[in-house]
Amino acid sequence: MPTMFSENVINEIRQAAQEAGLEPAALLAVTAVESAGQVFALVEGRQEPLIRFEGHYFDRRLSADKQALARERGLASPTAGAVANPGIQADRWKMLKQAAAIDAKAAYESVSWGLGQVMGAHWQWLGYGSVEALVDEARSGAFGQVRLMVRYIEKAGLVEALRNHDWQAFAHGYNGPGYKKNAYDEKIADTYGHYATGKPLKAIAQSSLLRPGSQGEAVADLQRRLTALGYPLSADGIFGPATLAAVERFQADNGLDADGLVGKRTGEAIQTALVSGGFIRRLWTWLKRWLAS
Repeated sequence: MPTMFSENVINEIRQAAQEAGLEPAALLAVTAVESAGQVFALVEGRQEPLIRFEGHYFDRRLSADKQALARERGLASPTAGAVANPGIQADRWKMLKQAAAIDAKAAYESVSWGLGQVMGAHWQWLGYGSVEALVDEARSGAFGQVRLMVRYIEKAGLVEALRNHDWQAFAHGYNGPGYKKNAYDEKIADTYGHYATGKPLKAIAQSSLLRPGSQGEAVADLQRRLTALGYPLSADGIFGPATLAAVERFQADNGLDADGLVGKRTGEAIQTALVSGGFIRRLWTWLKRWLAS
């Protein structure tokens, strides 16, 4: 969510854009949507970039002995998604530490780093001298995270799409062929308008994409809404395993793809369910009063 960026972070993103010859508003829009406005996690008193550990990447980078050990400890699997990421970033960093104790290079290569979610495995392709150099860049602050993202944008040939405001081409190149499912291009376009002209954000961008690891009032509101719909949750503002399970159950119950991501379609379905549920509750209350009269 763009409004979650501090002024300092906004200035650092603008600086990174200017150094790369990119339009600041365009890079701000992409970083805001890609990160959902989250730049840091507090880990053991330190500000660290947000990470996601990919157990199937780790699995294929290990020797047979190390692979067996990592699988035994639940850190590696040949199947994508089989190693679940904890909802809390501090726990993901603990997972990374355990993986690094087995093989540090393989562990760092198996993580997506920072607000651009760039895989460590791309270090050589992106021109870093080592995966540790990529990690150091990501951990150096918001400016380092954005520079890492810009390197990926440049290397992936997406600069022209960004300069031309071809949001569909950019979304496809950066987020993959499934970008339409979560209206990724529409969110970038709307957020760009916000940063370029100051116009208010539409609801689609204000709600942003909520996913495992998201934190804040938007998550707490989601938790309260799901609780009202019969999927009880504690409104702690942390998109952890319980929230993920509730979202997936709601999606499955309402004919949506049960991917655990709360974008435009899921948000609209929740709102529709709340409105219809409120009508049914009011009707039932009226019926009970009528029968009792």
